[in-house]
Amino acid sequence: MDSGESIDKIIEAYSRFIPDEVLRLMGKEAITGIGLGDHIEITMTILFSDIRDFTSLSEGMTPRENFSFINSYLERMEPVIASAGGIIDKYIGDAIMALFPKNADSAIRGAVGMLHELEIFNNDRQRSGSPPIKIGIGLNTGLMMLGIIGGRHHMESTVISDAVNLASRIESMTKNYKTPILISEHTYYSLRDPYAYGIRFIDRVKVKGKEQCQSVYEVFDADPPFLREAKQKTKSIFEEALAHYHLKEIPEAMELLSQCLCEAPDDTVAQVYKERCQRFIETGIHESSGEVGLVVHWDDSITIGNPVIDEQHRSLFEHTNSLVDAIGKADDYSQLNSIIEFLSDYVVEHFNTEERLMVETGYPFLDLQIEQHRRFANYFTAFKEEIKKDLNTHRAFLLFRTQILVMDWLVNHTVKIDRHLGRFLRMKH
Repeated sequence: MDSGESIDKIIEAYSRFIPDEVLRLMGKEAITGIGLGDHIEITMTILFSDIRDFTSLSEGMTPRENFSFINSYLERMEPVIASAGGIIDKYIGDAIMALFPKNADSAIRGAVGMLHELEIFNNDRQRSGSPPIKIGIGLNTGLMMLGIIGGRHHMESTVISDAVNLASRIESMTKNYKTPILISEHTYYSLRDPYAYGIRFIDRVKVKGKEQCQSVYEVFDADPPFLREAKQKTKSIFEEALAHYHLKEIPEAMELLSQCLCEAPDDTVAQVYKERCQRFIETGIHESSGEVGLVVHWDDSITIGNPVIDEQHRSLFEHTNSLVDAIGKADDYSQLNSIIEFLSDYVVEHFNTEERLMVETGYPFLDLQIEQHRRFANYFTAFKEEIKKDLNTHRAFLLFRTQILVMDWLVNHTVKIDRHLGRFLRMKH
C-alpha cells in the first residue's frame, strides 16, 4: 500500500467519527481543515430516539449479546436516517441523536422510516425467538451551534443549543402517551405542509428548564393502517376533547374521548386522557403542566432592544388578548370580525417591518424569519375561517385553538427567534 492509499484510508476512518456532511456544513473540504472551536450557527431539526425498557431487556443478556443486539439495531437504523437526509451525531448507548439540516420534513420522513424498519427488525427477532422492542422518537427544530469540541488529544463534532435539550425531553414524553413519535410546535410550524402527514395536537406542557409552555404533537403515519385511519377520522373530536380537558371542562372531554375510543379502541393517547379525566373526577388534580391562561403578558424581559419592534410586539400581545375576549363574549360577528381583520393586517405590517430591518442590517437568518412569518400568516388565515364557521357551536375549542395557534406562537417566536435578532442588532452596534 503506497502512502497515498494509506492517507485515504485514514481520512475514511476519521470520517466515521466526524461525518463528511458535517464538514460540508461547516465549509470544510477535508477533516484536516478542522480545528478545535470551529463552529457555525445553523437551523436544524434534532432527532432523539431511545429503546423502551432497554435496562430490563439488557439484564437478560450477556455483555457480548448486549453489544451484538445494539449493533444489529443501530445497523438497521443508520441507513434509514441517512436516506432521509439525516446525519448521525452520536450514539448514546441504545439511543440515537441525529441531525437533519435540510428541513423538518426530512426529519419526519426519517422518524417514520425508522418505525417501518423497526417492524421488519422485530419480525426477524420474533423468528429467532426474541421479543419485539419498541422505541420512542422526539423531534425539535431550532437554531443551534454546530462545531468541534474537546481537547488537544480528543475532538468530536456536536451541536449545542437548548433546542437539543428540548428534543431529548420530548422523546422522553413518548413514554407518558405510549406513542412512538412526538414533535415540538417548532417542528410542526417548520413543516412545508403539515396536512401532508398524520399529525394531531397532544398536549401543551411546560418542559423543565423552559419558561414558556410548549405544544407537542403526535405523528401517527407509522401506525397500523386501521389505527391511522381511525385517528384521522376522529382527529377533530379528539382535539376538541383535549381542548375541553385543558379548560377543565371534564364531562365534555369524557364524552368526546369515549366517541374516539369507540372508533379507535387502540388509541393509547385517548386512553391516557380518559384516565386523566377519571382521576380528575376522583381527586380534583388536573394533570397538565401547561395551564391555559388565555392571556399573554408583556414584560421587559422579552424586549429585543429595538423601540419600533418592541412596541409592535406589545401591541400584538394586546390585540391577541382582545381577540380572546371577543371570542369568549361575542354575541354577533361584527365586533369579532373587526378585531380579527385588524389583527390580521397588523401582523402583516409587523412582519414587513421586521423583515425590512433584517435586510438593512444584514441579518443572516432572514430566510428563516420570512419562512416562519409566511407560515404563521397562512395558519392565521385558516384559523379566521374556523372562527367564522364554528363560533356558535365550538367556542371553547376556538378559545383553546387561539391559545396554541396564536398566543403560544407569538410568545415563543418573540422569546426565541426575535430575541436572536435582538442579540444580532446589539452586536452590530
